[in-house]
Amino acid sequence: MLDPILLLGLVVAVLAMSLVAQALSSYFRIPFIIFLLIEGIIAGPEVLNLLNPALYVDGLSTIVAISVSVIVFDGGLHIDLKHIRMVQESVLKLTTIGVFVTFLGTTVLTSLLIEIPLELAALFGALVTATGPTVITPIVRNIQISHKLGKILELEGVLNDAASVILAAMVFEWVAAELSGTDAVVFILYRLGIGIALGSLSGFALRWFFTRGKAISNRTARLVSLTAVFSCFVFSEYLGNESGILAVAIFGIILGTSDFPYKDTIKEFKSDIVIVMLSLIFILLAAMIKFEYILRIGASGVALVLLLIFVIRPFAVFVSMWNSQIGTNEKLFISFVGPRGVVPTAVATYFAIKLDSMGIPGGQTLVGLVFLTVIITVFMSGSLSKKVAEVLEVIPMEILIIGGGKVGRILAERFDKRGENVVVVDISEDNCKKCMELGIRTVQGDAGDVNVLKKAGIENAKYVVATTNQDNTNLLFCQLAKASFGFRGDQLVARVNEIENLQAFWNLGIRSMSPAMTTAVVLDNMIGRPHLFSMCEVGGEGEMMEVKVTNPRVIGKAIKDIQFPEKSLLVMVQRGSDSIIAHGNLVLEYEDIVTVIGEGDAAKQTAAILHK
Repeated sequence: MLDPILLLGLVVAVLAMSLVAQALSSYFRIPFIIFLLIEGIIAGPEVLNLLNPALYVDGLSTIVAISVSVIVFDGGLHIDLKHIRMVQESVLKLTTIGVFVTFLGTTVLTSLLIEIPLELAALFGALVTATGPTVITPIVRNIQISHKLGKILELEGVLNDAASVILAAMVFEWVAAELSGTDAVVFILYRLGIGIALGSLSGFALRWFFTRGKAISNRTARLVSLTAVFSCFVFSEYLGNESGILAVAIFGIILGTSDFPYKDTIKEFKSDIVIVMLSLIFILLAAMIKFEYILRIGASGVALVLLLIFVIRPFAVFVSMWNSQIGTNEKLFISFVGPRGVVPTAVATYFAIKLDSMGIPGGQTLVGLVFLTVIITVFMSGSLSKKVAEVLEVIPMEILIIGGGKVGRILAERFDKRGENVVVVDISEDNCKKCMELGIRTVQGDAGDVNVLKKAGIENAKYVVATTNQDNTNLLFCQLAKASFGFRGDQLVARVNEIENLQAFWNLGIRSMSPAMTTAVVLDNMIGRPHLFSMCEVGGEGEMMEVKVTNPRVIGKAIKDIQFPEKSLLVMVQRGSDSIIAHGNLVLEYEDIVTVIGEGDAAKQTAAILHK
């Protein structure tokens, strides 16, 4: 039996190591989970022997169960399906087709490269189908990728954990009890049904409790939510082993998609707990790593993990998202970010103990393979994801729009199609709903409230646009953005409804435009001026865009010597701090920013020539 003082000392040591890991993470800009993994290995029996797994192995499964239930729930709680309607189909395919392709491919390669029975190869294949949200979430928040891409990865991680556990449990039953084909189907469907039913019931019940009109304290709300999470997990596991993770994932997603009192309080509370629990289980599980298990697998194990990263994962992603609207570079980034985390490690350890007790060999090899996969995928994803995102250009600008009326919605939709991270803030519930129907991330609230702006992500925004129909509101907000958040005038863009108010905005150095004046200018240019210019001003049939020159075939060439589409025009070249009119003799240089206008798809075709 584990000594309570020893357990308390263990928790204190883990919390201290967590603080060190977070400090290192902040300094090196690398997810703190990597440092937790390193600390666990160093503190374990293989190095300093400060944490001995033999002392807490009896309570380890309980610690892991409690921690994983809260971690997966928190992952679901941060997912709002209203904001990711455009990617739900992609996520569904990743967690079904993608899981099956990963399972099948990993099983085949494992049986070919590692000398273990097919049953154990299948068990390993099932365990590593999950992309852990415990690692993905810090990566996504650290590198500021697009909201769409981040939500795909986070939602996939939450649901894949559940799918992986259920699939691994089925394979384990096949190994241990020779489960037949029909029984296997029943096994999966039963656990899926239990998890979805209990998770949904818990989510709707807790939402009803919080919205029934009776006020409770924030402390009570946090306690009720934590009790509900544990209850959901326990009941689901009691009715169907290995269905608890799916249940708390569905529970979290339902609450994350709902609007109810205390939501922000619960999110903040759960996030704090998750950091503690992540630290606890990552360090404890890392301390269980035995080098001999990994060394015994040898180079073939490393080759297997690399094939999993660079062949199986990309193949699964591209097959799953064949007809989606996700771009090739985004698919490549999703393919690269596939770290395995806590769940496969914990379940593999549990299965190894069970296999050893039943006299079935191979448990140690299974643990070695899973730990090797976790170590390599976590280190690669955690340390290289930002660089890969930069190379693939999936880190967009953060743009905050104040006002979700017709102008704000049109602008937000254009930014979203352009691939930028756009957030709309509006006090009107109706305007917010219309923005969310377009798949735009929206925050309802008063833009004059600093807390609302922080919630919308103003601290990370590169540009802020005020589009309301009230000049006083737009001017006040721009002043607030400059005074409280340090925005420069060239980072602020405002709609000025009355021409006589333009001077007030110009005096503050704010880039502003008057719809009345702009309309007059456009109409002026449409009379006796080239069709292409007026068409691009109105934005009906053409497009204006900026492109970075990276294609080696055009670098060093004069514009007149490059074959561009007939209905396109290079207007301006930004070179460093200089703006140059794009004349025929101008020689293009690497990383020039070229402004292109074109009719139909001509602008995009020109962009493809300049940027490859």
